[in-house]
Amino acid sequence: MAIRKRKARTGAIPEGGMADIAFLLLVFFLVTTTIDMDKGVGIILPAEGQEIEINKKNILNCLISASGAVLLGGEPVEMKNLSRKVQKEIELNNKLIISVKAHEKAEYDVYIEVLDQLKIAKATRISIAETE
Repeated sequence: MAIRKRKARTGAIPEGGMADIAFLLLVFFLVTTTIDMDKGVGIILPAEGQEIEINKKNILNCLISASGAVLLGGEPVEMKNLSRKVQKEIELNNKLIISVKAHEKAEYDVYIEVLDQLKIAKATRISIAETE
């Protein structure tokens, strides 16, 4: 009787189910992942076509230059003093509307910081002016 040599078995991974598993993992992670949405700046805008005539003494202009300097009523003011000055102006005139206008090359961070300072000063009437 002759002895036969056995062939060595090589291990094989079934490849048929790999695509199914990869697809199921992909679907699982897509469904369970949450994406944080940017909230942005909360501003209530007036209805379209709503225009009101406002007395010029009730408007306080706040201008932001291209370099980031802030002018309040034509006078330069430091960012840390902005909320205090606006609060004093609001105490003098409770119908005051602050008109914020930024130069087109002004940095966005400065613009947001000005809006934050107005919020600290409890300014509820803010007008965002268009750049020319």
